[in-house]
Amino acid sequence: MIVVDSSVWISRLHNIETDQTRKIDAAFENKQKIIMGDIILMEILQGAQNDNHAANLRKKLAKVEVVPMLSPDLALKAAANYRKLRSAGITASRTADLIIGTYCIENDCKLIQADKHFIFMADHLGLQLA
Repeated sequence: MIVVDSSVWISRLHNIETDQTRKIDAAFENKQKIIMGDIILMEILQGAQNDNHAANLRKKLAKVEVVPMLSPDLALKAAANYRKLRSAGITASRTADLIIGTYCIENDCKLIQADKHFIFMADHLGLQLA
């Protein structure tokens, strides 16, 4: 399974071609399962200009299954991952990224992303980047 971070979805929705958006296209073409975390959907829709824009964005993303990314068990694992990073001298500055990365680690998902915070998680926690 593949998870796509919000910054990459936003580029795709704006028809901006990047290495990451090409990875989304390739995943769809190869019929790989792409899922979207509820927190990622929230981040995308927060950027909508109004309710109509949000509804249009939601329609464009309708073919992607939305899954809950945080549970009590995952919260404990994300907090432990935060401490592991901190012990390596890295401060995970975005809680949302920590949740997304931990979800991917625990569910054996690859992540398409364009955010340096995930690189630290790949290097120190075993996050798989697509």
